[in-house]
Amino acid sequence: MSPATPAPVEESAAPALPPAPGAAQHPALDLANSAIALPGGQRAELLDTPAAAERWLVERGLAPAGAGLRETCAGRLRSLREHLRALLASRAEGRPAPADALAAVNEALSLAPAASLLHWSPERGLHRASAHPATQIVEHALAVLAADAADLLTGPDADRLTACGSAPCNRYLLRHGRRHWCSTRCGDRARAARAYARRTGRTEGD
Repeated sequence: MSPATPAPVEESAAPALPPAPGAAQHPALDLANSAIALPGGQRAELLDTPAAAERWLVERGLAPAGAGLRETCAGRLRSLREHLRALLASRAEGRPAPADALAAVNEALSLAPAASLLHWSPERGLHRASAHPATQIVEHALAVLAADAADLLTGPDADRLTACGSAPCNRYLLRHGRRHWCSTRCGDRARAARAYARRTGRTEGD
């Protein structure tokens, strides 16, 4: 009989979690939450392969289907994510913004033109659309995500930014009232942890 295969520490499959509050309105927040820390030392990475990164972009209308992203493109998306997380953390915790994260977001902002160009086709006639040549798909997506991040971090929602209060979750959300959890699952886990702490605090030896 062959030995059992040890359970992986990292998990690529997406967990059954809804988007964190605010992520549906802010794709930059959704990007920041695309690497999720899970209980038991596991991690869900939604951008771990070029195909996964392309699927993530297509589902959010940031790239056309069949774009054929390469690992370099997926790596650039993951890199922007880490810089966005650094900016979200500094804003939520009231710390100065990291200079390298600011530089990375500003660089992404300059990657694509803001104006939609005028086009003509037999099917649609005259219409405006952003260009999507293969070499510019990721630049366009990064620019849109960076612009959304800048709007989020400087707009009226910035004061509602917070990290999920249920360890080990590492997602960010826009707070509604006193809610500091990104999902019902995290809220239940946080309440269970508090109840356990109260019980063990009153009973020696537990």
